[in-house]
Amino acid sequence: MSKKFDVIALGELLIDFTENGISGQGNPIFEANPGGAPCNVLAMLNKLGKKTSFLGVVGKDQFGTALRGTLEEQGIDTSHLYEDQEVHTTLAFVHTFEDGDRDFAFYRNPGADMMLREEQIDEEYIQSAKAFHYGTLSMTHEGVRKATYKAIDIAKEAGLIISFDPNLRPPLWNSMEEAKAQIAYGLSKCDLLKISEEELEFMTGTKDVKEGAHILLKQYPDIKVMNVTMGKEGSISFHEGKEIFQDPFLQENTIETTGAGDTFGACALNYVLEHGMTGLTEENLQEMLRFANGASSLITTKKGALRVMPEKQEVLDFISEK
Repeated sequence: MSKKFDVIALGELLIDFTENGISGQGNPIFEANPGGAPCNVLAMLNKLGKKTSFLGVVGKDQFGTALRGTLEEQGIDTSHLYEDQEVHTTLAFVHTFEDGDRDFAFYRNPGADMMLREEQIDEEYIQSAKAFHYGTLSMTHEGVRKATYKAIDIAKEAGLIISFDPNLRPPLWNSMEEAKAQIAYGLSKCDLLKISEEELEFMTGTKDVKEGAHILLKQYPDIKVMNVTMGKEGSISFHEGKEIFQDPFLQENTIETTGAGDTFGACALNYVLEHGMTGLTEENLQEMLRFANGASSLITTKKGALRVMPEKQEVLDFISEK
């Protein structure tokens, strides 16, 4: 079957309200940025020339309308972006610390992204892609979890590259045990994994990144490429017994880190789409990490993520200067 899309991503599309100054009355001003990890990934993939589509739900409200418009403006297919008549679009308020790291407060009880249902998962649509990407925000509640499982099963059956980013957000889970169980499910299904060092420690109990990575690789032998992001410490790729480390490109003018991990994940997925999942050399992995680290460093100099992903040439120019 001919492939219509390079990547379909399932999950949350929401508004990130990010701090953007102080008003004349001394109140914080929040900017309504389009966000949601899966769509951030798709936006970067589009910048790299890939055809992408998003599967999820927004509310039938002003934010939902704006988000649909944003995806279309970015070239992301919205044929399977559904609207819920009763539940509003999910909102997240992002508090940014001085070092650019952030804290999230979600308005999602419920939020429209939780309203995706099994019957909205179209088998032919999923099969029309080369890769399928997901996180765990679509596994926090039973209805959307069933839809996610169904989509993953169809994608796996059809031989798509399965890409997973746990994207752990503790406030959204009833318990950390449940979060751990759902991340474990995601790990059991994926070929390509992007995981942060904090998530790795959460799943394995060890702060030692290499030790943690080998615990997961032993537990989930179907993972073909595992990329661990360590923020200011760089990243490591694990593939067929190889371990490749890449220094970060540290920015003096970091504003916030929203979307950095998603940008990295998109670059890694793009590389795998172009070079395959198996037999990657040390040079391949180094090239992949260097580009991904460069792109994710650039996004930290901008507010928001989805609308401001760097162009491919911008990343190449940036890393060639370093």
